[in-house]
Amino acid sequence: MAQILVYSEKPAAARELVFKAKELGAALGLGVVAAALGEGAAGTAAGLGEYGADRVYVSEDSAFAGLPVDVVAEALAQVARAAGAEYLLVSSTRRGKELAPRVAQKLGAACVTDVNSLTLEDGVLVAGRYALGGATVALEKLDTQTKVFAIMPKTFEIGAPTAGAGEVFAPALSLQPSAVKLVDRRPKEGESVNLDAAERIVGVGRGFGKREDVALGEQLAAALEAELACTKGLADFQWLPEERIIGLSGAKTKPDLYVAVGISGQIQHTVGVSSSKLIAAINTDKDAPIFQLADYGIVGDLYQVVPALVEKLKGL
Repeated sequence: MAQILVYSEKPAAARELVFKAKELGAALGLGVVAAALGEGAAGTAAGLGEYGADRVYVSEDSAFAGLPVDVVAEALAQVARAAGAEYLLVSSTRRGKELAPRVAQKLGAACVTDVNSLTLEDGVLVAGRYALGGATVALEKLDTQTKVFAIMPKTFEIGAPTAGAGEVFAPALSLQPSAVKLVDRRPKEGESVNLDAAERIVGVGRGFGKREDVALGEQLAAALEAELACTKGLADFQWLPEERIIGLSGAKTKPDLYVAVGISGQIQHTVGVSSSKLIAAINTDKDAPIFQLADYGIVGDLYQVVPALVEKLKGL
């Protein structure tokens, strides 16, 4: 029986993909297998089984230390061949964007990265991804025997785990140490923030007149227990670090709540927030594009609206 193979170095993303793969597999008549590789892989196997994997290939081989992409790619190619995988789903993280085409090359497969939708049409999986700078969505079909899709995190909704645990299998992998020699590792300068995982986000944009005024956005974020994010323009001004950019040049998020403050709503930014469950916007321009995306909007001066909102939230 042909299979859908799932892999992500991030356990939450792997569970999301397995859950979706189970749905797709039922429609396509395919089984679902997953790979858990590297230190602690055995501990994540049960979770993958609970969310839909019929079998989990587990290896904690020492060659996976640091998860070098070339070694992981070779391992996934071997697992894909052994499992008879027709489709390979990986998460389109920074590591996954590099991993997916490497595996595809080894398997002679076609590959699409940064997928933000995956639908079934006439028995064929169709991938959607932003194109032309985010101005449109391209729909792509792959015609190779094996197909590789790198899917943006939080693209699919995930339900409750099933009762099954899945079979755990230790594959006999033939791996060589990574061809890349690590000579030094240094922590990246700047803040540590994970916008992808944030449930609430306050975004600030060019509507703020000067750097000091961003403190208003910080106050609103604190009142909402949210992360603070920004458009690329504010990071270019060095008002906020690049780690807080949302959009085509930054994070693609899916929070429960996104509040856009002083943001016009150009496509380069909104591609990073369009999947939010609820969007609210504050802008002085009633014709700002952000209002076309927002569920709720306030047409007003952020310098008056934000302090009033903060005061109200403090009283709750």
